[in-house]
Amino acid sequence: MSTSTGMNVILIATCHSGTATSYLIAERLKPAAQALGWQMELEVHSSLERLAPVSAEAIANADLIIAVGDHLPDAQRFSGKRLYRGQTSQALPQPGEFLQQAQHDASVFTPLNEEVQTSVAAAASSAGAQRIVAVTACPTGVAHTFMAAEALAEAGRGLGHEIRVETQGSVGAQDKLTDEEIAAADLVILACDIEVDPSRFAGKRIYRTSTGNALKKSRQTIGSALTEAQVESDAQAGAKASSEGARSFKDKGVYKHLLTGVSFMLPMVVAGGLLIALSFVFGIEAFKEQGTLAAALMDIGGGTAFALMVPVLAGYIAYSIADRPGIAPGMIGGMLAANLGAGFIGGIIAGFLAGYVAKAVIHYVRLPSSVESLKPILIVPLVASLITGLVMIYVVGEPVARILSALTVFLEGMGSTNAVLLGILLGAMMCFDLGGPVNKAAYTFGVGLLASETYAPMAAIMAAGMVPAIGMGIATFAARSKFAQAEREAGKASFVLGLCFITEGAIPFAARDPLRVIPVSMLGGAVTGAISMLVGAKLMAPHGGVFVLLIPNAITPVVGYLLAIIAGSLFTGLGYAMLKRREAEPMAVMQSG
Repeated sequence: MSTSTGMNVILIATCHSGTATSYLIAERLKPAAQALGWQMELEVHSSLERLAPVSAEAIANADLIIAVGDHLPDAQRFSGKRLYRGQTSQALPQPGEFLQQAQHDASVFTPLNEEVQTSVAAAASSAGAQRIVAVTACPTGVAHTFMAAEALAEAGRGLGHEIRVETQGSVGAQDKLTDEEIAAADLVILACDIEVDPSRFAGKRIYRTSTGNALKKSRQTIGSALTEAQVESDAQAGAKASSEGARSFKDKGVYKHLLTGVSFMLPMVVAGGLLIALSFVFGIEAFKEQGTLAAALMDIGGGTAFALMVPVLAGYIAYSIADRPGIAPGMIGGMLAANLGAGFIGGIIAGFLAGYVAKAVIHYVRLPSSVESLKPILIVPLVASLITGLVMIYVVGEPVARILSALTVFLEGMGSTNAVLLGILLGAMMCFDLGGPVNKAAYTFGVGLLASETYAPMAAIMAAGMVPAIGMGIATFAARSKFAQAEREAGKASFVLGLCFITEGAIPFAARDPLRVIPVSMLGGAVTGAISMLVGAKLMAPHGGVFVLLIPNAITPVVGYLLAIIAGSLFTGLGYAMLKRREAEPMAVMQSG
């Protein structure tokens, strides 16, 4: 065997779906191998490319074989070689350490041992088949919700389990789990970025994670759920106190509570904005004439739907923190924020204040058992509403109102240079993580500004959010020869999803080629955001993509807005078409090592 420097290594990369993960493994491990002075040849198993197996000569000269993934294809060819088997979850986070561990722990491989291990594993999998029920829910309830559900269902079936997934999307629960299915389940997976009611799963083993994990690491999610799920009682389920250690801060903390509020507020914003836009059909100031249809539409949209935005936001932030006892004090605090002029910033503060006060009362106020039942309907609403209201009136309201007013004045009075810079920033943020925390932060900022009648940032945000998915569709059309058939089909779906303002349509491409897709998408989003702000585009409804154009006055000016989307999408699509490696190139790299 050679020393660590100058070693000849072969990497066999596989993944259960045969698409993106194999390439991510190769992209992460090859530079790490080069840094160690190793010569590495790649054999990447994917349904998107023709397989280029390593040669018998390369295997004969190899000092080490590293297999990452679910299985070892054609195992007998590695008989007598030093072999190390690893998992994707080990290889991707710290590739350098993984390679050194592989060198240290590898052992001489015999196909007989592999066959015995495979047989034992298959028998264990069959004997350990579980009945799994799951729920997926993301803040907007459009893309991640359903993509995560599909990934979990596919992974569960692939692992030999019986699985049913309920989606809680923008149109409510679909494929709803029955009481009989829940009762028969061995395990419950809640892959939710917003709070959902877990009380119906009380007494079951529950594992909580995010929709992103369920989508991108579906098999790992199920594996972790099988080993880490914990039984939750009614009280624990109501307080969301179990399984928190399995999730990151992003999944269980401030981020989740905020997005729960945004999720419930969103229908108010969309309905209200479109109704206001419809009132403008009769003239920009037609609503001022009482008794007219324009006035009625404005009362419904602006006077009622928009008036409920901030209270609903605050109420459901508090609900995410303290469950149902938090709703009343949260909405009261949110209404005070709206009346005091503190807007969405005040509403966010009111929601968190009400939620944590209500939670504190629930946990720390002890009452005699004879009156304990009064706590949720009398004590908690009274105390939490009183404290939240007084703090909002005497401490928070006025300073936050001044901050929001200054922000509104700044945004409305921006010169073209500042407007373009803001558009570039918001556009790039929307395309950075394709529906992740940065994308949601920009989106929440734009939605919140609608309450103060500031519509330009939301226009730039939605336009830029369409760019990555549309751009990937354009790229697969413009450079067909560089994409496999499966990718071209994915490009068609991505294009349609982009038109609907579903940024996540670009995820399959970003997962496979992040170092090209993400930067070119961000640049295209920045171009779109800049043009949108430059032409002064205004958007009344924060969702719907280009189909909102069917509502008169929902977007103005229409031509300038469309030009912004087209320019950014072409920049992204044609840019990636040029940067994308041809189909033959990865195979050449694999053969050359």
